[in-house]
Amino acid sequence: MGLGEMSKDVTMKVIKLLTLAIIGEAMVIWIMMPTSTYKKIWLTSMRAKLGKTPTFGKPGVNLLVYMFPLILLAFLGSIYLHLKKQTVDQFHSGLLKKKRDKFGALRKPMFVKGPLGIVTVTEVMFLTMFMTLLLWSLTNYFYYTFVTITPHSAPVHGDNIWEARLNSIAVRLGLAGNICLAFLFYPVARGSPLLAAVGLTSESSIKYHIWLGHLAMTLFTCHGLCYVIYWISTNQVYQMVEWDRTGISNIAGEIALVAGLVMWATTFPAIRRRFFEVFYYTHHLYIVFMLFFVFHVGISHSLISLPGFYIFITDRFLRFLQSRNNVKLVSARVLPCDTVELSFSKNPLLMYSPTSILFVNIPSISKLQWHPFTITSSSKLEPEKLSVMIKGQGKWSTKLYQMLSSPDKIDRLTVSIEGPYGPSSTDFLRHDSLVMVSGGSGITPFISIIRDLIYSSSTTTCKIPKVTLICAFKKSSDLSMLDLILPISGENISSYLDIQIKAFVTRETESTHNKKNVIKPLCFKPHVSDQPISPILGPNSWLCLATILSSSFMIFVIIIGIITRYHIYPIEHGLSKFTSAYKSAIYLLAISFSVAATSSIAVLCNKKKYYTKNDQAVEGLSPLMTESSPQQLLSQSTSIHYGERPNLNQLLVGLKGSSVGVLVCGPRKMRQEVAKICSFPSPENLQFESISFSW
Repeated sequence: MGLGEMSKDVTMKVIKLLTLAIIGEAMVIWIMMPTSTYKKIWLTSMRAKLGKTPTFGKPGVNLLVYMFPLILLAFLGSIYLHLKKQTVDQFHSGLLKKKRDKFGALRKPMFVKGPLGIVTVTEVMFLTMFMTLLLWSLTNYFYYTFVTITPHSAPVHGDNIWEARLNSIAVRLGLAGNICLAFLFYPVARGSPLLAAVGLTSESSIKYHIWLGHLAMTLFTCHGLCYVIYWISTNQVYQMVEWDRTGISNIAGEIALVAGLVMWATTFPAIRRRFFEVFYYTHHLYIVFMLFFVFHVGISHSLISLPGFYIFITDRFLRFLQSRNNVKLVSARVLPCDTVELSFSKNPLLMYSPTSILFVNIPSISKLQWHPFTITSSSKLEPEKLSVMIKGQGKWSTKLYQMLSSPDKIDRLTVSIEGPYGPSSTDFLRHDSLVMVSGGSGITPFISIIRDLIYSSSTTTCKIPKVTLICAFKKSSDLSMLDLILPISGENISSYLDIQIKAFVTRETESTHNKKNVIKPLCFKPHVSDQPISPILGPNSWLCLATILSSSFMIFVIIIGIITRYHIYPIEHGLSKFTSAYKSAIYLLAISFSVAATSSIAVLCNKKKYYTKNDQAVEGLSPLMTESSPQQLLSQSTSIHYGERPNLNQLLVGLKGSSVGVLVCGPRKMRQEVAKICSFPSPENLQFESISFSW
């Protein structure tokens, strides 16, 4: 190991220690926050030292205690991912394998069915910790309510004891809801360094967003209902339309709650799956919800919940900037199973991991709809091409298939994209063998894995795992999806991998297999303004993101410091009080400006330096990417079974090898069946991983 590699390794270890320290500090704060010790001693002491300064005032305490540590954590995560991306050491990877094997049991499914879906042992541990924190907070809040409000204490504003307690409980329910809100936006920041640093993607962690959303809206709804009952019982209905200039604004809270309820109503599977567009469009009410939430509670208390939202809007604005460009669509393949493969020109320096996804928008079908699709290509094997497979299952994808399969020739298709998004790295080479189980279009992420392994087999001396692909299709025409596995012409797939493909056609017999099984290739003439797919922040995207997060936060703090010192403080120091909504608006505008300015400058600098330099290198596709004959490539490796379903128990139980990676992507029942076979306490050698895009 060279000096450079040693210094990177030391730096990464230091970042890990700092990360653990920050997480430990945050956990202590969250645990102590509902206690009287925190409120009467810790918070009082911090406000005495920081809250009376003319530069930041009262919000400065929460800015330092809650917001700064999380932004610092995201910054450290970005630096760690940048160093990790640069560090390549086979010996170190061998040591890492042994470590991972020790914790293999924690990644096994613990629960397979139920409202939470497939949940691993690790997820159960963290879910238990979070629910313990929530129950701890509620218990402390309610205990404080019943201890301080008793028949012997003076009634508040002449209320009965139950009314006074109801008023106090309503406040405490809102405080508990803020705990869920504080973590709500982390899982949906697609390019978040916090997710990538722990090996998560937004697609795999979207269920955490769903869980937190249900909990938050349950608590906020109870919070609102308690206040409505309290106001009615105490003849204070007029309070519902009050907007307090310096305190809590009731009407702002009601607007936020209504926006949240509309979003919540469309998230349930019966509505979301049947009316996805309604769900998608109403979910943009999160802007209304967060805006009026801040107006409702004031900026000081909002800073507890804003760190996750800050990281989310940074990611969202970068996605917005990327989506403004049209990308270069060069070819397509129309399969006989209502499926198309779109191939885009890609900058060779854009690297992504297998199982990554790409969000696609085609204005000629819908200007507003964005749909995620799994990438089937490998950035290593196909450096100048990026491909996605789209199955015609909904209105949008069906219309695309009809456009491309119609006799009328299409010369150009305007396409915008966001992404790609995926794991920061994958290590399938750590397994002795890989078993991939797919149903229908669930085969797409496995195509990218197989192509990546093909590249590894020709460039590394490491042993490539044996691959078994078990795929179930409804019709024999769906077998044409197997034609996308190998992009290289003239070679048999078995010359690259030790692979077996076991295909099952469940609803047809062999006699219908050869019906119109022809792939239709299409070529497009991109417009001169169309660009190859390139990383929005350049090749060193994590380092650039760290710069954006740190610089935008510093600019935000400087702006707030100046405004507070020379505008807010002189007013509050006098006899009059500063309007709460006005102060909140200043903070939100400062955040928006700092994020937009730093992100735009970073994107423009990378575009000037990166796009211009590499544009000529991506004009043509690699000569390796020619059309090939699937029958010749796959015949020796494929067995097809008609009229039956795969017996997964028979195929998976008893697999040999010290480490067997079992991956599944397909219908829920198939994922549950595979998860049950690999669940705790199944043999230690089975390492389960579910790839799901049907949340």
